[in-house]
Amino acid sequence: MLLRLLLLSALLCTCALSPTSTLSAQRVKALVGGTLIDGFGGTPVRNSVVLVEGDRITEVGTRAEVEIPAGAEIISTEGMSVLPGLWDMHVHLMINGHSDYAYWDTVMPPYLEEIIMPASAKQLLMAGVTSARDLGGPLKESLAVRDRVNSGELPGPTLYVSGPFLQAKPYPGTEAFRWGVQSVAEARSKVRQLAEAGVDCIKVVDQDHIPMDAFMALVDEAHRHNLTVVAHSHRPEEIRRGLKAGVDCFEHTGLSSAPEYPADVMDMIKERTAQMNLGPLYWTPTVEGLYNYEYTRDNPEALDNDCWHEGLPQSIIDDIRASIHRPGQLPYFQLTPIRRPTLQRKVTQLKEAGVVLMIGTDSGIPMKFHCQSTWNELDVWTNEFDFASMYTIKAATYWPAKMMGVDRDYGTISAGKFADIIAVKGDVLRHIALLQDVDMVMKHGKRVK
Repeated sequence: MLLRLLLLSALLCTCALSPTSTLSAQRVKALVGGTLIDGFGGTPVRNSVVLVEGDRITEVGTRAEVEIPAGAEIISTEGMSVLPGLWDMHVHLMINGHSDYAYWDTVMPPYLEEIIMPASAKQLLMAGVTSARDLGGPLKESLAVRDRVNSGELPGPTLYVSGPFLQAKPYPGTEAFRWGVQSVAEARSKVRQLAEAGVDCIKVVDQDHIPMDAFMALVDEAHRHNLTVVAHSHRPEEIRRGLKAGVDCFEHTGLSSAPEYPADVMDMIKERTAQMNLGPLYWTPTVEGLYNYEYTRDNPEALDNDCWHEGLPQSIIDDIRASIHRPGQLPYFQLTPIRRPTLQRKVTQLKEAGVVLMIGTDSGIPMKFHCQSTWNELDVWTNEFDFASMYTIKAATYWPAKMMGVDRDYGTISAGKFADIIAVKGDVLRHIALLQDVDMVMKHGKRVK
């Protein structure tokens, strides 16, 4: 009798454990066979295996090194390049390619939170962008969309938002997402307001028009709250002041049609990059919108790609399309043909000075859509500026995660990190333009494309 009871007890235990064991095996995914570009910048791993359990990567290696658990879901990546999900460090979710900002800022605000910003986020994710920094938007809407995306309620990349721009004085009609700063007290108060609301960074523009003591207080207050400060670099004095105040990251290549950065600015940049104790000086040059304008103007087929329609109602699609139907006549780009030849020289100056460059696009500006901008930026760096593909990919994976302080969880394909992984058919190191049509997107272990 006792033996029968023991056998029955053992049988019940086995039955109770079996579903758990099965579920555990089902949760494991194995990406098998592809060429792995892990984000660190080293030699790619051929015949790779990446094991994913739940939302995290558990093991990475070759097929000879990694044992695939029985019952794991096999995802073949044979013939594919496998790499970390891309970052775009300068996007604008609140705009989507429309050419008339004054009109957009007047008509579209009621639709930002529920339609436009979610559509922008989804378009980025489908393009292989699994993390993005949104620089400039109304506070409530920016936080609401970020939180809904980051909780999994809405599809999109993991978002980091600045909320409103801080600047000397808002442009007329933009007060909802541009806040003025004229004094030390105002600088500290507005940074505290943003910090307490929960933004991820502080965005400042036109800092050469803000009183210097107020700007210094702005940066200091942000750093007191462990927030990085992101600043425009359109004019030499913006850069000078940004370096003096300790800005963490500069945006854009700037300086209009000037052929290069002034010597004194370059001396200041080199002085800053030499200070290892301060960490890297980061810069997001955002060149593709300007560099590709003339090509887009003369070859507008890309504007007909319906990827940018995703999530938008027909009325807004028609509105955007009507605003860009004469690409050569957009006031936004009239100086661009003079600026374009200066871009490579300026970006090369920064690179040679030891600045850490990161991929960002200004996505959302006229004719520049969230589903297209990021791969175009990588393409310009690689095929036009002749930067190594591995350098360019690291600028879209490893360095952004490092800059945002989340490199323990993001930026590379390595054990313990979130499984943000993309894959494309072919050799992306030789043909970077393959990224215009990413075949697989995995975010936090879930295949979303």
